[in-house]
Amino acid sequence: MPLGQRAGDKSDSRYCGVETGFDDDVPRVLSDNLAGGFDFLVAPLIDPSYRPSLLKRDANGSSPIPFASSDLLLSPSQWSSHVVGKISSWIDLDSEDEELRMDSEIALKQEIAWASHLSLQACLLPPPRGGSCGNYARCVNQILQGINNMQLWLRVPLEKSDSMDEETSDATCNNLSSRLTDSWEWWNSFRLLCEHHSQLFVALDILSSLPSSNSLGRWFGEPVRAAIILTDSFLTNARGFPCLSKRHQKLITGFFNHSVQIVISGSLVHDISQGSIEGLPISNNDINFEGTPIRHPLRPYLDYIAYLYQRMDPLPEQERFELGYRDFLQSPLQPLMDNLEAQTYETFEKDTVKYSQYQRAVCEALLDRVPDERASTTRTVLMVVGAGRGPLVRASLQAAEETGRKLKVYAVEKNPNAVVTLHSLVKLEGWEDMVTIISGDMRCWDAPEKADILVSELLGSFGDNELSPECLDGAQRFLKPDGISIPSSYTSFIQPVTASKLYNDVKSHRDLAHFETAYVVKLHRVARLAPSQPVFTFNHPEYSDKKSNQRYKKLRFEMPADTGSAMVHGFAGYFDATLYKDVHLGIEPTTATPNMFSWFPIFFPLRRPLCVPMGSPVEVLLWRCCGATKVWYEWCVTEPSPSPLHNSNGRSYWVGL
Repeated sequence: MPLGQRAGDKSDSRYCGVETGFDDDVPRVLSDNLAGGFDFLVAPLIDPSYRPSLLKRDANGSSPIPFASSDLLLSPSQWSSHVVGKISSWIDLDSEDEELRMDSEIALKQEIAWASHLSLQACLLPPPRGGSCGNYARCVNQILQGINNMQLWLRVPLEKSDSMDEETSDATCNNLSSRLTDSWEWWNSFRLLCEHHSQLFVALDILSSLPSSNSLGRWFGEPVRAAIILTDSFLTNARGFPCLSKRHQKLITGFFNHSVQIVISGSLVHDISQGSIEGLPISNNDINFEGTPIRHPLRPYLDYIAYLYQRMDPLPEQERFELGYRDFLQSPLQPLMDNLEAQTYETFEKDTVKYSQYQRAVCEALLDRVPDERASTTRTVLMVVGAGRGPLVRASLQAAEETGRKLKVYAVEKNPNAVVTLHSLVKLEGWEDMVTIISGDMRCWDAPEKADILVSELLGSFGDNELSPECLDGAQRFLKPDGISIPSSYTSFIQPVTASKLYNDVKSHRDLAHFETAYVVKLHRVARLAPSQPVFTFNHPEYSDKKSNQRYKKLRFEMPADTGSAMVHGFAGYFDATLYKDVHLGIEPTTATPNMFSWFPIFFPLRRPLCVPMGSPVEVLLWRCCGATKVWYEWCVTEPSPSPLHNSNGRSYWVGL
């Protein structure tokens, strides 16, 4: 049964598995574990004593397949839903012993073929042995070319790569670094040899000792499907029940949020006969499929994992809304070339937080613009450029009512379909005396009078990527010399990220163009490797004679010392905007406007993922280029190793003027 009911969470992390040993009586093992509360088994498919080299062959040189029981032991749905195949742990494909190496290769392929025949959803591969995994990865890569939907989970122990106290000196760290083990390195070598295959995943063995938080953070951008918690990793609380350290609890909660399933492994090491774990009852009356009362020996550990799951807060409404967009690549809007559809307008208009910030900004601008003694006699001219279906018009008029100021509004919109809705809105609200609708491009319109305040919502995920600078450059000519632009400035930000899923999704297109496109994406399964840094800033109005919207920036990111090596699949981009004075909105993680969902981050992929050794900086170069008919970005990495220049001359991705 699921660990619990958490509003909004329908992910696989609700289900907990158990690792078992080999047993010919698979139906009994499955029924006993399901009755004990577990949802699936991680179980060997063959007798561990089987070795291909020990088989007796017939006269034709062939041999039967003696290593597996009948597929009829369980129904196809039971095999598929409740069993993860565990590949034999004795396998060593990089052994110096040729017979063991050959046995291992034959057995691996036989077991995977049998698991595929059973329609299993996944198989657990044993961890690499020693320092080499080349032949192992080669064989797995061959297998990956031939399987359809089954996943392969590489078992990796989450070993502590920074086993010294935090106060240990840097010199000591340097002396010991060569002797420390980083299991991420195992995984990275293996997946590189397997060409980042999309069906290769990780199953992490969670041990009693954990690496640093920054080191652990790398895994949230990797394709981790399961976390195997060993029973001897559990502590004992004051009442004798199993529990986990605070750091373990935080890690498991993070896995729950990233659709990682928990698997309990090992034997009972806590002597519990009755009682409860953190307020949860421990049942002594679980019933197996024969109606016999049983008590699963690992139930106390399952109950504790369920407790951790159930005490998590429900997903906020915003997160539930965004679930379907998580790690889903979307092409950025072409605001000047394309007219938005009604559904897109409706989605953006639901973001009440954004428009309340705009209303605050207009309120402050009106109060600064018109003192109280002139409030009844002065009418402020406000132009909404890019009015859409009218949310900024409404916010501006509400600001005027709130401050007691008089307002004359010009609503400029190029989309003729949205203009129809604007006319209907003005008539419905009785705004005819206050609002004039202009159907046309703001860059071409000749305004009959100058504006006191210019309001726009032309910002994209990267600030300037929907051509706000170019549009406002064209519109600022009808702003008074002392006029106010809302927004008054905006800055883009980037940071290096591990994003295995996004990389594989881009790679699946098998062309250059998709690797040279910047995508809008709700980032979820990513590891943010260093704090974000500012890139390009634009101010409005901007009257300089030397004004140019072209930009170039070189940025250098230093990874935290305790992170270890890492893989950079690309760069996440954000923006922060000042609407007016102290009123801002944005999506940069450290300053993001709470509960605002109009913008997802942008993602700049790398054609070749960048391996960053421990202690090495990442240097990235980014250009904003402007032509007569388009604007585009180019980007590359120069350290720790050079990458190709992406999107040269806007050959793959550009925004049309």
